[in-house]
Amino acid sequence: MRQLIRLFLVLVLLGINLSVFAEIQGKIDYQIPIDYSKLDENELQQKADFYYEFAVKTGVVDENMTAALNLYHILAHKNPQNIYNLTKLGTLYDLIGKDRTAKLAFFDAIGINSTKGEPYFRLGDFYYRRGLYKKALKMYKEAYKKEYSNHYETLYKLGDIYEKFGDTEAALRYLNLAKQINPNEELENKILRVEYTHKINSEYYSNTRIRLLER
Repeated sequence: MRQLIRLFLVLVLLGINLSVFAEIQGKIDYQIPIDYSKLDENELQQKADFYYEFAVKTGVVDENMTAALNLYHILAHKNPQNIYNLTKLGTLYDLIGKDRTAKLAFFDAIGINSTKGEPYFRLGDFYYRRGLYKKALKMYKEAYKKEYSNHYETLYKLGDIYEKFGDTEAALRYLNLAKQINPNEELENKILRVEYTHKINSEYYSNTRIRLLER
């Protein structure tokens, strides 16, 4: 209980949005064994990243998720121009279904520095998980243009979405680029499947064109 009271006072002093804190903290009964007030920014960053790794593995509101959210909120308040922390906040809120808060964090990060690829990629993931593939495609393409042209997940997702849209030629282009970075059996099977579909489609359109010309 003392730890939670201490955390509450730190959040008040730093001007953190207490409604967000209460919304997350109210779901669990964990006491977080951290005295945030005695940590410098580097220590806060290390601890935030430490808890983040555990939080993204489960995607549920537990002590790791709450600790990561609290720490990134403090860091974002201390350095509002740091898009790294905003992007991490967006990812965590995305995982627990806080859609509006997640998008605000991603768009804030993009607004601060539109040259970085990660906020676009994470926003692409946000849309992808919700089946909003056109919006996801747009964000992944932006990530690709801004630092992520050699990022496996970006290339794979681009290929996957183009496959869903039936553009097998574009799908193969990105999937083969992904293969150059990280060849694996799952990806190879996907490429073979798309190649087969592409072949069938090509033969169909070729035969259709021939029939039209013969009329």
